[in-house]
Amino acid sequence: MPLKTLFLNPPSFENFDGGAGSRWPATREIESYWYPVWLAYPTGMLEGARLLDAPPHHISGEETIQIAKDYEFLVLFTSTPGFPGDIRLARAIKDANPRIKIAFVGPHVSVLPEKSLRDCPVLDFVCRKEFDFAVVDYAKGKPLEEIPGVSYLKDGKVVHNPDAPQIQDLDALPHVTDVYRRDLDVTRYNVPFLLNPYVSLYTTRGCPAQCTFCLWPQTLSGHPWRKRSTDDVASEMARAKKYWPNVKEFFFDDDTFNIQKARTIELCSKLKPLGLTWSCTSRVTTDFETLKAMKEAGCRLLIVGYESGDQQILKNIKKGATVERARQFTKDCHKLGLVIHGDFIMGLPGETRETINNTIAFAKELDVETIQVSVAHAYPGTELYDYAVKNGFMVADNKMVDEGGHQLAHIQYPGLPADEILSAVHRFYDEYYFRPKAVFRILRKAAFDGHERKRLYREAKTFLKLRAARNKMVKKHAETAATAEPAKA
Repeated sequence: MPLKTLFLNPPSFENFDGGAGSRWPATREIESYWYPVWLAYPTGMLEGARLLDAPPHHISGEETIQIAKDYEFLVLFTSTPGFPGDIRLARAIKDANPRIKIAFVGPHVSVLPEKSLRDCPVLDFVCRKEFDFAVVDYAKGKPLEEIPGVSYLKDGKVVHNPDAPQIQDLDALPHVTDVYRRDLDVTRYNVPFLLNPYVSLYTTRGCPAQCTFCLWPQTLSGHPWRKRSTDDVASEMARAKKYWPNVKEFFFDDDTFNIQKARTIELCSKLKPLGLTWSCTSRVTTDFETLKAMKEAGCRLLIVGYESGDQQILKNIKKGATVERARQFTKDCHKLGLVIHGDFIMGLPGETRETINNTIAFAKELDVETIQVSVAHAYPGTELYDYAVKNGFMVADNKMVDEGGHQLAHIQYPGLPADEILSAVHRFYDEYYFRPKAVFRILRKAAFDGHERKRLYREAKTFLKLRAARNKMVKKHAETAATAEPAKA
């Protein structure tokens, strides 16, 4: 028997959507959780293993410590914002269960393996990048010295084993939905723009795009694009439909689900007979024919990373797309009846007050169903991080999140302080959603769906509470800065 293994997406800040399923680890403006897909694969490969996703199931740190007493090996998916708390939790678990072995996985330890090991002495090892087979091999008794892709301390010195090869045969991996069915309560997962309840999974790994800010391709999954066979995906979806008759939507959370036209159309031909409602990520480079095939196969919504309405900023971040292409893509989606959730980022390289205004105007011109506006976060291991550090654009205390895990602006530019970037996020939301057209959409949705009405009311209360707290913080910072100026003079 292998070591009895607990795969953990740890409790952290209240309602924190951590690293195991989130490309942008933070507590959201509205409570939401992605599935811990990365942890589900190795869980399904080990007899006796359990996947514990603490945040959406509201399992406390103390409860997690008690659960971990029954296990011999802990695999914890950490994140940069959550790392200090994860260290404290690991120590407490080790104190309560001294025999347990502990490994951290995820982008943070992939990029900073030595620092992570020295910051958290109770760690037995960390995994760099994809970790599926490394942790499974260890649980089955393989010596650390023989496991590719791990780093560990030996006699006070850090040992970095050679990198593990990327997994090529994704069909050989377990179906994550089998693990979800056993270990997770799907009704606990909510994303405001998806139907509820929903289930998410991957059909590919990796992303050939070169976006400088994007975390996973640069630190975890890599740029080479690897795909599951369309038969394997269709087989999993057919079984998932039977598992959860109450699930209203499936979400393909690939970095770039539809980047290859032929494969997308082939997969759509196999999804169509299943009669599913599904949504996915998309780039604006997707053409009309592909979008049409997706719509006919049951696709409802696309998450689209527009990022900015300024062409120079898109070039600066190596987005590989143009403002004009984004306009045409959006028109195509509207024509086909595909809903769009648009993602935008404030504070990317080249940002100014003018570009912020241009992006807000661009978003209103596109007029997609819903939006998410984030502040640019420079995660270690990304090109954006190196750029911000090299040019001295990181804020002095370099805090990514506040005490509640909500995003803070930690990059600023000459003439554009961090607080102004954070304020722009809320101005963006206000200008976008308080338009007659947007208000009408929300009211129409609430009028015809009682469940949706309650959900919208709850989410609006949460968002407005956070908005007020952030505005208060920005105002306080501005007053402190104004007081400090005369003192300097």
